[in-house]
Amino acid sequence: MKRTPLLHAELSEVIARLDHGHLLAIGDAGLPIPDGPRRIDLAVSANVPRFREVLAAVLAEMQVEGATIAEEIVSANPAVHADLLERLGATPVATVSHEQFKAATRGARAIVRTGEFSPYANVILRAGVVF
Repeated sequence: MKRTPLLHAELSEVIARLDHGHLLAIGDAGLPIPDGPRRIDLAVSANVPRFREVLAAVLAEMQVEGATIAEEIVSANPAVHADLLERLGATPVATVSHEQFKAATRGARAIVRTGEFSPYANVILRAGVVF
């Protein structure tokens, strides 16, 4: 059995296959998922699992060199925004419009859908290297 917090086999495999610069998106239950990226649907019901929980598990396993969020999260969802910035620490975070964010998800290797029912609880993580 794995020792890291992330137990979901499909999500763990996606992270293991990321190369430097590849993108992984984590979204709320309402984020549209375009054709192309692999869809990992974790949503069970309203707010199960929460965005924060999924982000924490992913960050425990993934080396992240940068992130992108929608600018709308700042005013529409300040609690999730603050938590996201805290979890990312010194990782650079780019802010774009929600429309630009949705367009950028097309370049992701995978999009993880959570059960989050709060607005703009979405992030695109860019894989870094561990050395």
